Amino acid sequence: MTNNANTTPNTAPSTTPDLFLVAGATGTVGRQTVRELLSRGHLVRALTRDPDKADFSGFGDGVEVVRGDLADPASLVPALEGVTGLHLITFDGGNFAALETGPEIVELAAKAGVRRITVLNGGGDTPLQDAVKAGDMAWTVLMPVEFMANALEWAQGIRADDTVREPFVGRLSAMVHEGDIGAVAAVALSEDGHGGKSYLITGPEALTIQDKADALAAARGREIEVVELTEAQALEQWRAAGQPEEVIGFLLEVYGNTPPEGRTPIGTVAEVTGRPARTFAQWAAENADAFRRV
Repeated sequence: MTNNANTTPNTAPSTTPDLFLVAGATGTVGRQTVRELLSRGHLVRALTRDPDKADFSGFGDGVEVVRGDLADPASLVPALEGVTGLHLITFDGGNFAALETGPEIVELAAKAGVRRITVLNGGGDTPLQDAVKAGDMAWTVLMPVEFMANALEWAQGIRADDTVREPFVGRLSAMVHEGDIGAVAAVALSEDGHGGKSYLITGPEALTIQDKADALAAARGREIEVVELTEAQALEQWRAAGQPEEVIGFLLEVYGNTPPEGRTPIGTVAEVTGRPARTFAQWAAENADAFRRV
C-alpha cells in the first residue's frame, strides 16, 4: 500500500560519509541513484556482473566498482562489507527473469550490518521484493510511473523525419524524471523515516503525446509531427522492432487503458526530497541533442 503522507525529509547530508551498494548501477534509475548519493557526500559501490563491460563513465570520484551477481548471492559477500544501505532491482541482469534469491540476499545483508534497503518495483510483487519486506531491515519500495527517458525511443524517428508515430495519442501520463526516482531512492537509503513505505513516484504534470512532442520540439528548435497509429499499425511497428509478445500485451494495456496512478500527478518527490519534481520540459532541454538531426 502506498504511503506518501506526513514525510518530513532531512536533506542535510551526513557529516561522515556512509557507504551504499547500488545494484543495476548502470541502468536508468541505478545511475541516477549513484549520482544522488554522491551529491549528498556519500560513498558508493556500483555492483556489476562484468566490470570490464559496464559503463560507469560520468560518475567521478567516490564510486567503487565491484563484481557481484544478484542471482548468485555468495558473490555479494565482499561487496556488502561495511555497507549502510542497499539498492536492489528485482530481476536478473543476465536474462531479466524475476530473481528468486531474495531470502539469501536479505540474510547476507543483515549479517553485513545493512540498515536500509530500497527496491525498484518491477511492476508488481516479486519474490525478491516480498523477501525484503519480510525482513527486519528498514525497507522502502520505489514505484515510479512511466520514465521520461522512455521518450528516447522516439529519437531515431524524430531525427529521421521529425515525426512521432504512436497509438492512443490522447492518453495521459504523469511521467517522472529518472533523476527524481534516484533522488527519492537516495533519501530513503541515507535517512531514517522511510522504512516500511511504498512510494508511488510521478512527475508534476499529466501529459499527452502531443504535449511531449511539443516540449521536445521547443527544446531542439524544430517542429515535430505526431502521427496516430491504429492498434494494428502499432502491433506491426512493435513486432518489427523485435518486442516480445508479453511486452506488446503490456504496452497495449497500459497505453490503451492507463490506470489512474499512471496519469495522476502526486507530490511524493517534493515530500521526500524537499524539492519539486522536474518537468518534461526540463528533461527535454537536458536531452535535446538526442533528437536533433546531425
